[in-house]
Amino acid sequence: MATIDKQRASQLLGQVGDRSVVVLGDVMLDEFIWGDVSRISPEAPVPVVDIRRESTHLGGAANVLANLVALGAKACAIGVVGKDAAAERIRASMRQESSAQTDELLICDESRPTTIKTRIIAHNQMVVRADRERRAPVDAQTEDGIVNAVRNALANAHALIISDYDKGVVTPRILSEVLPAAYGRMPVLIDPKMRNFYAYHPATLVTPNHHEALRLTNLDEDSDQTLQTAARMIRGRLSCDAVLITRGDRGMILLEGDRDPVYVETAAREVYDVTGAGDTVIATLGAALAAGASMTEAAVLANQAAGIVVGKLGTATASAAEVLDSIQ
Repeated sequence: MATIDKQRASQLLGQVGDRSVVVLGDVMLDEFIWGDVSRISPEAPVPVVDIRRESTHLGGAANVLANLVALGAKACAIGVVGKDAAAERIRASMRQESSAQTDELLICDESRPTTIKTRIIAHNQMVVRADRERRAPVDAQTEDGIVNAVRNALANAHALIISDYDKGVVTPRILSEVLPAAYGRMPVLIDPKMRNFYAYHPATLVTPNHHEALRLTNLDEDSDQTLQTAARMIRGRLSCDAVLITRGDRGMILLEGDRDPVYVETAAREVYDVTGAGDTVIATLGAALAAGASMTEAAVLANQAAGIVVGKLGTATASAAEVLDSIQ
């Protein structure tokens, strides 16, 4: 099992503050409605939630930005929003998170709503989730704006993260223009989805979860051996440098080049909520690689960070101090 000592982790996390990371992907607003359930509706066999409070958090690629900033990195995120109140809330929150974030990095498409995921939570358990979104690919004019924004942001960057939530912002054309512009100059990391799978090239690291890895490769058995095979197949098809498969409570499998797979044991002690854990993983990987970590060191730090956020309710981040304190 892969590990990292505290001194090395401290050195890497200390260097993160000098690094700048660009995020491209689907920005969204995570809305939480918190309450209690004491009865069942007479209209249908569903719980009635007595609402106690509401909260909103940055989600998707915007949450990747929040995680990068929590680790100490400089970061900006490029994405698409609608012309609505949610867009203004996201812009204001992202400006507050990062001094590198400017309003023009979020391109307005009046034909699309800003993506909002609303979760109703009762007794620390999600009752239902409602999504407001449009998943069709963005039009050519919006693609032009995204490509220009990414190219400009990459001039002073140390890593590029693609946070693809399959909401239409990440398209094959955009990938074909921005990935070659970054790859070779900096680590290029991709949190993938099925629709764009064959367009994720060239890349340093691709990070599917175990369900996605099995679907991408048409494999069935969720075992160590099968996931090793899936990682090799994904790496072969994309010619990427490495594949990291996240496995929830079973940790991670890292396949780098032609080396033997590396297993990273889960760091989670108590799991309250997995919302946004993938954002934490890709953000920590990007920050660590930008700071000069090896692929294995980055995976271990990402695993530690994910173990922290799943112990928190709602969309959460892990600070550099929390990650360091979690390492034995």
